[in-house]
Amino acid sequence: MRDPARPWPAASGSRRAAGPRALRQPEPAEGDDADLLDRRECAALIGVAPRSWDTYKSDPALTAARVEVGGVEHWPRGAVRAYKDSRPGRAASATRGGRPTRTGDQVPRDLVPARTAELLDADPVISAATVTARLGVHRDTAQDALTRLRADRIADRIEAEPALTPAQAAAALDYPAGQVRRATTRAEAVQRARHVGPYLCDVATALHRAGWTTTEAVPDVQHPADEQVVALLVLDAEQAPAPALVWDERYGWRTAASRRHPVARGAVLPPGGPGCALPRHRHHTPTHRPGGRPHDPRRIAPQEVPP
Repeated sequence: MRDPARPWPAASGSRRAAGPRALRQPEPAEGDDADLLDRRECAALIGVAPRSWDTYKSDPALTAARVEVGGVEHWPRGAVRAYKDSRPGRAASATRGGRPTRTGDQVPRDLVPARTAELLDADPVISAATVTARLGVHRDTAQDALTRLRADRIADRIEAEPALTPAQAAAALDYPAGQVRRATTRAEAVQRARHVGPYLCDVATALHRAGWTTTEAVPDVQHPADEQVVALLVLDAEQAPAPALVWDERYGWRTAASRRHPVARGAVLPPGGPGCALPRHRHHTPTHRPGGRPHDPRRIAPQEVPP
């Protein structure tokens, strides 16, 4: 006869007969926030590889929610869902500020530098994330604008106080050291570009007099990498031997086969040795070659001119 005080049957010949057996907990509903998921299930829920989850799980919110079952890490489904909704670049970013997912920049590109300059004036330690949130532009757009502005201002400060190094100039402008590594490198390139600017203008003037350009245009100085200085000069006259000229501080002058994209990957660099009449770089702003002979832009080596 079953004991009324023991609603469960006794299992004779078993250790469990000596005491009550734990009642089975009810199964949670499918997709319940209380479900415990292992690393593979967590990775599948947020749409990443399990190896990526090994990095994401270090987030403080996930670390606090972690549970070990049998020596294996698990996380509640609700905690994983909350982390998924808060991940950068997801739909939640539209409510946190910045550029919503699958949309373009909210500020035209030509206005980004001026708008960013206003923010930098008000807060020298402003970050790219803050610019993104304030202007509604992509993080890369904000970072590029900040780097360019800080580099130009660091170069300006060094011109005013030549004894300063780029790092010291950045500190004088209250820029945090952790945010200006690229800017200080670019500032050095900006200084070199300003130094060589008169020489590039002399070359542009000589090319215009030779009839290779229809207007006496100023070369377009660019920094394809933060530490490089490149100048572009479009040759728009009919008798010009090439669509454009490119000056690189590392290699000197070369011709380009395209006016729209003169600085392109795989471009042929100028050959070594004599042949190009235009010098690579001068520490001054000469209008004549060594020996007193003036520049003659028509003496560019034939092999540098595209067929």
